[in-house]
Amino acid sequence: MSDFVLITGGARSGKSRFAELLAAHPGLPVTYIATAQVYDEEMALRVRKHQDQRPAHWGLVEEPLALPDLLEGHAQDKGVLLVDCVTLWLTNLLLARYPAEDNLTEQEYTQALHRLEQEILEQVRIVARIAQDIGPQVIMVTNEVGDGIVPDNPLSRFYRDLAGRANQILGQSARHVYSVVAGYPTEIKAAGQALLDSLRREDA
Repeated sequence: MSDFVLITGGARSGKSRFAELLAAHPGLPVTYIATAQVYDEEMALRVRKHQDQRPAHWGLVEEPLALPDLLEGHAQDKGVLLVDCVTLWLTNLLLARYPAEDNLTEQEYTQALHRLEQEILEQVRIVARIAQDIGPQVIMVTNEVGDGIVPDNPLSRFYRDLAGRANQILGQSARHVYSVVAGYPTEIKAAGQALLDSLRREDA
């Protein structure tokens, strides 16, 4: 059973650097799974910076969409799979399937969004199960995108809610969940689970 780890935090919080240190710590082979798609020079520069800070001997696989299949394909590996990041994967899935609002009634559009959310979250559940079960340790990096102001357009609000629900699903499946703030990680699942269990006992 994989020692599945989820690492979350805001932009430039240091979460990717912490994930890389954690992946390197056992001294086992590491495969870096990149979900980014490069559409412009700004994104290309971001990718190059990430590449420069990673050890040159790490394996690299680029997969923007088919994350479940990719993880299954590495089920017998020995070592660590580092996925960076979940929220870019969600972005790719969302943009690949987002319905064209112009040709739909308001009711049809709302129903299409609901179906899309359920389809993507089912993909997240599949990834969570695989990450628990496969041989290599799986470390996933994600973003907390709901801490700021409420977005001013429907697509951004839909994405914010989708990412929050996806993080909850992954967090429930992970053995360890870390939050990274200002470069410093805190393990949050053990303490949070103890508090939830206590509250549930009192409410029973």
